[in-house]
Amino acid sequence: MTPSTSPMGQPLDRVDGPLKVTGQARYAAEFEIPGLLYGSVVNGTIARGRVIAIDSTAAEAVPGVRLVLTHENRPPIASYDEPYEDEDAAEGSPFRPLYNDRVLYSGQPLALVVAESLEAARHAASLVRIEYEAEPHQTDLALVRDHAHPAPGEVPSRGHFEDAYRGAALQVEHQYGTPIEHHNPMEPHASTVHYQPGGELLIHDKTQGVQNCMQYVEKVFGLQGKVRVCAPFVGGAFGSGLRPQYQLPLAVMAALRLKRSVRVELKRQQMFTFGYRPRTLQRLAIGASPNGQLEALFHGSLGQTSRFEDFTEHEVEWSGALYACDNVKLEYELGSLDVYTPLDMRAPGAAVGVYALEMAMDEVAYAAAIDPLQLRLRNYTDINGNQGKPYSSKELRACYEQGAERFGWSRRPLEPRSLREGRELIGWGMATGVWEAMQMPASAKACLESDGRLVVSSATADIGTGTYTAMTQIAADALGLPVDKVEFRLGDSALPKAPLEGGSATVSSVGSAVSRACASLRQHILDAAQQTPASPFTGASLDDVSFENGELISRRDPQARVSLAQVIQTSGTLEAEARAEPGEERKKWATGTHSAVFAEVRVDEALGTVRVTRVVSAVAAGRVVNPKTAANQITGGVVWGIGMALQEETWTDHRLGRFMNHNLAEYHVPVNADVHDIEVFFVEEEDSVVNDLGSKGVGEIGIVGVAAAIANAIYHATGKRVRDLPITPDKLI
Repeated sequence: MTPSTSPMGQPLDRVDGPLKVTGQARYAAEFEIPGLLYGSVVNGTIARGRVIAIDSTAAEAVPGVRLVLTHENRPPIASYDEPYEDEDAAEGSPFRPLYNDRVLYSGQPLALVVAESLEAARHAASLVRIEYEAEPHQTDLALVRDHAHPAPGEVPSRGHFEDAYRGAALQVEHQYGTPIEHHNPMEPHASTVHYQPGGELLIHDKTQGVQNCMQYVEKVFGLQGKVRVCAPFVGGAFGSGLRPQYQLPLAVMAALRLKRSVRVELKRQQMFTFGYRPRTLQRLAIGASPNGQLEALFHGSLGQTSRFEDFTEHEVEWSGALYACDNVKLEYELGSLDVYTPLDMRAPGAAVGVYALEMAMDEVAYAAAIDPLQLRLRNYTDINGNQGKPYSSKELRACYEQGAERFGWSRRPLEPRSLREGRELIGWGMATGVWEAMQMPASAKACLESDGRLVVSSATADIGTGTYTAMTQIAADALGLPVDKVEFRLGDSALPKAPLEGGSATVSSVGSAVSRACASLRQHILDAAQQTPASPFTGASLDDVSFENGELISRRDPQARVSLAQVIQTSGTLEAEARAEPGEERKKWATGTHSAVFAEVRVDEALGTVRVTRVVSAVAAGRVVNPKTAANQITGGVVWGIGMALQEETWTDHRLGRFMNHNLAEYHVPVNADVHDIEVFFVEEEDSVVNDLGSKGVGEIGIVGVAAAIANAIYHATGKRVRDLPITPDKLI
């Protein structure tokens, strides 16, 4: 396929789009199974203690109820005494629903009512009465500072921070806080367990990793070789589907007990009863020269976790990697509370850690009386200081320069409260974004079928990021086929092994495997073409041929060509499977995706309300397979960043240890009226190290730095620095 017609780098529409807009895409709670039963979860109402008694008499009397499952009557579970560590588990002992009478957090599932209809199940669940013995609890992170413990793992530091900080001409030290946030994907978590003859289970689950869920169920329930998990469509996740959530083992328990198919779908309120972005309390201390050159940097963070697991994320490491500084001290501690374990949420660690860092950098710029963008350029580095390695590619300078030009940053006055229109104060702020450019081992299979179609498969997921489309483009490019002749299959644990879809690593990981599988298939096609009598390809190698527009063409004699459909008609179906993993070359380099975010806000001086009227996000992400779906990811991240800066916060009543705004009426997220002009573009960046494709992920980077840019813009507009998110009107007035 010639470069002009290659699908790589083209803004193709989503290949799965028609299925979604016509309602043909099926999600975890939409698969029809004859004789299906429905489960409704009963959640606990205390934060710590034990269950004394569960009265299910009234629930069992409801017509259609088939089972009220509790810790007292659950089926035997193979590894509850030796809990299985799933692929995304934190250190500790993973939560086990209906394990015993202990209550570990408010909202813990304590019973499952199973009935012939969803309505009967939910009504009966409301009739279950639970008697508790409550114990003193603690859910406030600020009150356990003195009892915090170091997070597992090493946090890199270098130089002599204390001495350098004491000797610095400029010293900036402040506290920054971020609240608990919940994912709230459009599709609630659900599991439909199809109980089949022989005890095999076909499970439709809302997950970012079908093979992770399969292994979890097989191990926990002792069902090796009897479980298949499918998730062809996922209605949003960004971390909430990385670990198997409790509706999955509950549905499996009920199916095994009743030997019937069972569906358990969580209500919107129950989406607040498992993982979330943890609250953080952070401190930044930065010492700099009079011209803003960094001389010392301290970043410490206290994050919350449960009492049964130590949840960790990379919160402070970004401060040691993003800017040039010889004296860096990083600390990361955890406070154990009577809560459920937090969970990765879009750009875990970076979203909150870079927020604090980029706020502090803005404060250094004002202390040095220099432009915030100039401060960042002054401290620019092509070396990851944590690793002591150069970046394989880093076009962050281009992001700064091109983003600033498109935004009009050169017209920004340094002094706060300098721009006004009517009753609104106008502010411009900026921040840097960064994320890892990861690659994980993955496999893919490519099959050229008898009708000339190319079918490629891997057990990855598509949580709305455009995986179907990107993989289709990669495969079509590799075989020189039109996109409509390529089908990509995913979301089935029976397909070739793939990692969880998370960390912005799917294109890098699975895409590289797809590319290699298609490369192997090219050789098979050439071998088959050489078997025909008087073949014009006899003795040719892959370097001697090209694959264009569904044909195999000789480079020596362009008139010598054969369609792939003809080759298949003679040889029969051809297929190849390949595995891709990070190469040795990567170990010599640091890798990352970078961005520059510029934001404009308008603040009503009388009311304290904030409008984010303009955002420009410039991103360096290597080779972009599909600029349309990639830009869509960044735009979604910007919108999420607006919510993080101004609205999102899960409130806890610490007297009860309970989340109070566990619904979409009171848990505020941006709506159309909150979102104005967002411009996203990608700067040119080539990288031959990160993976076969030269691509870096864009799912996470879109949110990183956005909240800080908005917060910095609010300071520029008002002259008031608010360091605790979200920045609500009461904090500004």
